[in-house]
Amino acid sequence: MPFVSRQRKFATLGTAMLGLWMWGGMKGNDTGGIIAWAPGVEETALEIASDHCARYGKYAVITSVHPWPGDYIGFACRRSGRFGPVSR
Repeated sequence: MPFVSRQRKFATLGTAMLGLWMWGGMKGNDTGGIIAWAPGVEETALEIASDHCARYGKYAVITSVHPWPGDYIGFACRRSGRFGPVSR
């Protein structure tokens, strides 16, 4: 059955990416941003936000999720150290 879960994971990822492409995707800067909500995007939102924040040498924290069409998932980019994981 691992093959079925892998197929489901790729289908969910594909749906999420399609939703991001169709509905404006992600907008952000070095302090954080928003990801357009679409069915299935919650599972990959942290990965998408982490990829964005890594460009600035930071890590991502999901701050809000509004799970209905036309709304967004908010995230913040934070520096490692005092209030988060220490980079090594």
